[in-house]
Amino acid sequence: MFIPQEFIRKKRDNNPLSREEIEEFIKGVSDGSVANEHISAFAMAVFFNGMNLEEKTNLTIAMKNSGNTLEWNNLDGPIVDKHSTGGIGDVVSLMLGPMLAACGAYVPMISGRGLGHTGGTLDKLESIPNYNVLPDDKLFKKIVEDCGVAIIGQTSSLAPADKRIYSIRDVTATVESVPMISASILAKKLAEGLDTLIMDVKVGSGAFMPTYELSQDLAKSIVEIANNAGVKTTAILTDMNQCLAHNAGNAIEVREAVEYLQNKNINPRLHKVNMALCSSALINSGLAKDENEANTKLEAVLSNGKALEIFAKMTTALGGPSDFCEKYDSYLKKANIIEPIFAQNSGIVESMNAIGVGMSVVGLGGGRIRPSDKIDHSVGLENIIGLGEDVDKHKPIATIHAKNRDSFNEAKKRVLNAINIGDKKPTVKEIYEIIS
Repeated sequence: MFIPQEFIRKKRDNNPLSREEIEEFIKGVSDGSVANEHISAFAMAVFFNGMNLEEKTNLTIAMKNSGNTLEWNNLDGPIVDKHSTGGIGDVVSLMLGPMLAACGAYVPMISGRGLGHTGGTLDKLESIPNYNVLPDDKLFKKIVEDCGVAIIGQTSSLAPADKRIYSIRDVTATVESVPMISASILAKKLAEGLDTLIMDVKVGSGAFMPTYELSQDLAKSIVEIANNAGVKTTAILTDMNQCLAHNAGNAIEVREAVEYLQNKNINPRLHKVNMALCSSALINSGLAKDENEANTKLEAVLSNGKALEIFAKMTTALGGPSDFCEKYDSYLKKANIIEPIFAQNSGIVESMNAIGVGMSVVGLGGGRIRPSDKIDHSVGLENIIGLGEDVDKHKPIATIHAKNRDSFNEAKKRVLNAINIGDKKPTVKEIYEIIS
């Protein structure tokens, strides 16, 4: 008989847990025989003592097996996905999925909602009228098979043990545990039946992990576990010291993603990160032999409109308007107030508190302060100035989209406080390190 207290004591005393013990614990999480107090104590023990690779792999696989796992039969291409640790203006998923599908991959992408200062892919997609982020597994599989890509949320059937464990970690100060983060991310990804996974791990003032070393530790942990579990995985450490896209906010980012796929509004910084992630996915999955071939294929599906066509097909299949990509401006909600703000002095943008920028979007209503909060998809920041750019009192540093004057004024203060203007041009990088 499995006794949770003994299991917890073993990890508390920093002794390794066996595969069978971990499986019994996760079984108890799923059927309710393990109480919330047990989960909380286990998470805290892991937070302080960590886990070895075998333990992390076994925890990940047990959580994956707590629900349904997707199987793909008779597809003529590899099953590929990407996951990001989140950031400001990180709209990559909306372009990457269709681009990889246009190059011959199948992309069953399980995404999340906004968390803290970071935007969520599902919140962005719900800017599109009637887009269904929670189809059943049968429809999800059909859309992936027909379109090559479907971007949805975690359904109750995929890795349900993770949902329960995460909800408890979220209120017990145990979120920032590399083994638990790794297992939480990978349980859902491995349940998708992947051949290849690309991880985008953010670094900088707007990153989830507070230091470069912790971001690096997380990247290494995920790569080790996923490869150990049989999924070819690469992690890329990318910069989050400023907004990744031109814009931050749900409907505004969707507009930018569509215009990117239309090949008419491509932010060089966003493009570099997106291409690095896409290129690694094509190489790892055998769809390109090297970076040059991968980039050639990716640029082709952008310029010939194939990636845009797949995005439009996916959007319609998930309930969105059939003419969304042609008439997106008429479908995406617009804020009541749309006005630029200006720097208070001239100089160069030396640094940016990206969390402050992200929280300005949350304060406008574009993110959640409480889990029950309703998102205002229309609000956000447009054309946010970048690091190293020259500013003066006549050049906008952003355009605020707000529902009312009070929220506009509050966002203005947050943005101005988040942007440091001086006289030195900073070094700006997009890609720091590739771990495989």
